[in-house]
Amino acid sequence: MATTEATGYDLRGDLIEACSCMGPCPCWVADDPDGGFCNSFTGYHFRSGHARGVDVSGLSTVSLVQIPGHVHDGNWREVMFVDANASDEQHEALMDAIQGRLGGPLADLAALITDRVATYRVPIEYTVENGVGTVRVGHPSGSGYAIDALMEPYRGPDGEPTRLVNSAWNTIPGNEALVGKASRNIINVPEHEMEWAYEGRNSIQGLGFRMTTDE
Repeated sequence: MATTEATGYDLRGDLIEACSCMGPCPCWVADDPDGGFCNSFTGYHFRSGHARGVDVSGLSTVSLVQIPGHVHDGNWREVMFVDANASDEQHEALMDAIQGRLGGPLADLAALITDRVATYRVPIEYTVENGVGTVRVGHPSGSGYAIDALMEPYRGPDGEPTRLVNSAWNTIPGNEALVGKASRNIINVPEHEMEWAYEGRNSIQGLGFRMTTDE
């Protein structure tokens, strides 16, 4: 259903995601996660766009989740991180979009979260160069990182990234994704019982996605 700019969103940017599953992630093809659970983070860097008419260009959000079973069954537990560079107005607009209050594909994702543990406004560093993606999320204490990850896509014989299209599950619905491995995926949020470190596990990137309620 179409919405007006004042109530919906039109967001363009990059996805960066890593989890505990061996790659490629079985969740993306609607299979059960490795080991029966998935510890994951999903980061969005919005290169341009608006939420509820508020310009959110250049800002990032990262959702850190524990998924207890099949991805579609819900009951996710989440700690949310929002870019400290966001103004109060931008923060509220981003939260409305990410938490599903504005509808669209983000609402479908938000509906899977049962326990919203906490939300923090922290520095978020995001870079991608030649397909190599990094994300660092500042710890709420102001010391060190809550999330520190480095990833790179698999590549085909021509050197181009391996792409996942028309998958059963997608955190950027309607967009293709690059599948790969995270050589570093360190989570340090022990105050919310989220603390792990993985090497060589699944990663997903989505470069140049668009998610909107305007169509």
